[in-house]
Amino acid sequence: MTRLLLFLFNLCLFSLILSCSLDKEDSRLEGERKLWHKLTLRLEGPLASETGTPNPFLDYRMEVNFTGPDGQSYRVPGYFAADGNAAHSGATEGTIWKAHFSADQVGEWKWGASFRSGKDIAIDATQIGEALAFDGANGTFTISATDKVGPDFRARGRLQTTNGHFLRFAGNGEYFVKQGTDSPENILAYAEFDGPFATDGHKDKYIKTWEPHLMDWKEGDPTWAEGKGKGIIGALNYLASEGLNAFSFLTLNIEGDDGNVFPYLDYDERVRFDVSRLDQWEIVFEHAQKLGLFLHFKTQETENETLLDQGEVGTQRRLYYRELIARFGHHLALNWNLGEENGPKGKRKGQNDSQRKAMAQYFHENDPYAHLTVLHTYPDKTNEIYTPLLGQNSTLTGVSLQTFKVDFSVVHERVHQWISRSAEAGHPWPVACDEPGNATNGLRPDLDAGDSQHNGRKNALWGTLLAGGWGNEWYFGYKHAHSDLTCEDFRSRDAWWDYCRYALEFFQLAKIPYWDMSNDNDAISNEDDYCLKKEGEAYVIYLKEGGSTELNLSGIEKEFSVQWFDPRQGGSLQKGSTGKIKGGHQVSIGSPPSSPDQDWVVLVK
Repeated sequence: MTRLLLFLFNLCLFSLILSCSLDKEDSRLEGERKLWHKLTLRLEGPLASETGTPNPFLDYRMEVNFTGPDGQSYRVPGYFAADGNAAHSGATEGTIWKAHFSADQVGEWKWGASFRSGKDIAIDATQIGEALAFDGANGTFTISATDKVGPDFRARGRLQTTNGHFLRFAGNGEYFVKQGTDSPENILAYAEFDGPFATDGHKDKYIKTWEPHLMDWKEGDPTWAEGKGKGIIGALNYLASEGLNAFSFLTLNIEGDDGNVFPYLDYDERVRFDVSRLDQWEIVFEHAQKLGLFLHFKTQETENETLLDQGEVGTQRRLYYRELIARFGHHLALNWNLGEENGPKGKRKGQNDSQRKAMAQYFHENDPYAHLTVLHTYPDKTNEIYTPLLGQNSTLTGVSLQTFKVDFSVVHERVHQWISRSAEAGHPWPVACDEPGNATNGLRPDLDAGDSQHNGRKNALWGTLLAGGWGNEWYFGYKHAHSDLTCEDFRSRDAWWDYCRYALEFFQLAKIPYWDMSNDNDAISNEDDYCLKKEGEAYVIYLKEGGSTELNLSGIEKEFSVQWFDPRQGGSLQKGSTGKIKGGHQVSIGSPPSSPDQDWVVLVK
């Protein structure tokens, strides 16, 4: 009996110790242990400060290996997090270090942490450094299925490149077409973020409150520091309510058009970051992903592309990129844009070809999730300076196009050109037109639209999609109200967002393999209209001025249905004058159901 009691006592003691150990391990890992959800490993290290020595951003290196059930491992960089609650507390010092991760498999995962110190060790992978604090810490956790639905990216998984012209969600296998905002580029120049940027004398007139969107914030939405952030959170809510699924923003515009957005402690700093402001950015980005808004990180603009390391990938640039990846790389739908209008401009020296390649290579080697990496083009007539980035040896994985015509008339041609050139070079790029139009006008507001929105719909929106592009972001011209620098009310273009939503809804209704289709305008008889096709299976035709056209179905002995979609009003697919056509020759698709002199989209399949 005594031995039995002793055995039971020891068993209970062992269970208690194991339970305490698991509780301790569990307390280090914050977040829902579900597929695609954000997990945060929170570990206690040495006391450090934003301004202290050693520099906590440069002279410590935190890395965590997350290994999944199948043995695949992700090496994730960590970062200094002050007191671990800096978004709300404003803390500048503390002992907390964090790493974010989103798991891509259900089952048991392992993690192992490395924490080393040494001069500039954060950006020097060759240094072993001195082990300290939680170096060698490890643990396990179990991931279950996601419970998310709807636009929330956690319902769909990580958006990945496919060696094709479209991105695909790893979770549900769906492909992605985007429509969103390219403006204002200084969306993060927000008065309620921490730091001195709003009052430092550098173009403070551009600081935003996003007051018109306070009405769009909802109970239960995030805030920080006792209620801050409602304006910018409301702005994202509005975009999502309009059916948009992307927005872009600069993360560094020192010496640029605005000068108020940067991750550093102040305007002149380059190797120390504002922990609380970056935590607040994360609150905004996390909310955006739950709304189904793709994050387009524009990491620099043309005016400051030589600001860090004279354009090289040196200490400053490596540290900047590392902090972006550590803090935000876990998000599921994003791209890294290496630079807006990258390259020389007038008398100003820009980055060169080798520097562009080095930037792409850094993300290729250090982003554990292999997100899309793009370059935003300068709007010259040829863009030939980007040609060396094509091909199988390139680590650039896409391109973000800018054009230069007020009527958007070169968009279709330019998108098709870069789709074709990248495919011919053996490394197909997803191609988006993210700044259609010209700089002075862009996409004009509803009250001053003129023919901007009609031309934008015909030449840019549908011009991109039927060239095989994966979407658009819309730039607001600087000579109009609510411009690329001054906009604080996305409702200024409320009517335009409807056209974008209708386009996205068409691809849902059409149920066609658009990711496997290619442009062939010669398949139709109309010279100025567009055709996207998968031979013998599906054809999407855009008639800019309505009317009809003939589709070449020679040699294809099949019957096809013909349906019409109104790009001006949206709605369901409609019947025109001809519901069925037979292949084998060039055949008329018939007439639209109404408004014969207006633009129409025709689905033949």
